[in-house]
Amino acid sequence: MQLHIENMTCGGCARSVTATIKEVDADATVEIDLPAKRVRIESAQPAGRFTQALDEAGFPAQQTP
Repeated sequence: MQLHIENMTCGGCARSVTATIKEVDADATVEIDLPAKRVRIESAQPAGRFTQALDEAGFPAQQTP
């Protein structure tokens, strides 16, 4: 799945986003594209679990195709 996170603007943000995703699924594969403000996640967990956790962490995310 891919998520767009508009307010992910720096390396610190990317680290926080990655940590939040890993809290939901420690085995998830996370790839950050900071210039595009995109994160790709490989996980068996549903996208909603990640978007909810990211929203609670202050990084509202939208799923993209």
